[in-house]
Amino acid sequence: MLSTDLPIRAATATAIAHGITPDRCNILQNGSTLVLRLTETLVARVVQDRDGPRQGTAWFARENAIAQHLTLQGAPTIPLHPEMPPSPHEHLGYPLNFWEYVTRIAAEPNPAEIGRTLRQCHDILRRFPEPLPKLAILTESLAILDERELFAKPTQQMLCDHLATSIEVLSHYPHQPLHGDAHMGNLMNTTRGLLWTDWEDAFAGPVEWDVASIIWNAKFLDEDHAMVKAILDAYGPVDETALQQSLIGRAAVMTAWYPILYPNPNADRQEKLRRRIEWLEQA
Repeated sequence: MLSTDLPIRAATATAIAHGITPDRCNILQNGSTLVLRLTETLVARVVQDRDGPRQGTAWFARENAIAQHLTLQGAPTIPLHPEMPPSPHEHLGYPLNFWEYVTRIAAEPNPAEIGRTLRQCHDILRRFPEPLPKLAILTESLAILDERELFAKPTQQMLCDHLATSIEVLSHYPHQPLHGDAHMGNLMNTTRGLLWTDWEDAFAGPVEWDVASIIWNAKFLDEDHAMVKAILDAYGPVDETALQQSLIGRAAVMTAWYPILYPNPNADRQEKLRRRIEWLEQA
């Protein structure tokens, strides 16, 4: 694992430059993104994968703008830290942004609350004033597969075909700003309630994309049909054709990114990857 010394230095120096003196350095997450708690209220996210597909701070700027809009409108989301400028930061070559610390609770989120809060975020996102790239995570994933050989040729081609079809089909549905990566790992049950986080993949597309993202694992890996029904009932009506195509596109996106996010996957991740590929082969 890469040393965290430089990313930590980048985060602490940036905080100090804006008048906040860190009094701790608790590592909350250490992966392609390093998440650090630097004070009672300040959390820094630092991109450690500087050779990854995403370079620069443009996508952090988009995330910050989305998060600020949602916070001002009272959406259930983790807010940016109010004492740091809302623009993205970069120091020592590391892109960073800064968030308020929230306290996680152990209770599993209520499925109906998942659907309700996602719908609430979508309703507020419709008023987001800035243009977002259309179907960005799908077009980005297709571009990655065009540039890199990540799988055996038949699997690589299958993923490209599914992504191209999803882009074509979903382009004909109404688009609005979305979370873009609305899975359970980007949802936190906290003392402030259920909060959505990690808006870096935000793009314009049909709402069914986010709905498909939040139900995919429960529907196909866990076969928790009661949870899926509760989320869908609480969210409200969706277009079934758009949802089905989004489920296929979501599986293709997750698969395409797996070798990048998990270059040395453990047995559980290998099994999940195998099952997604198998499902896509039958889709």
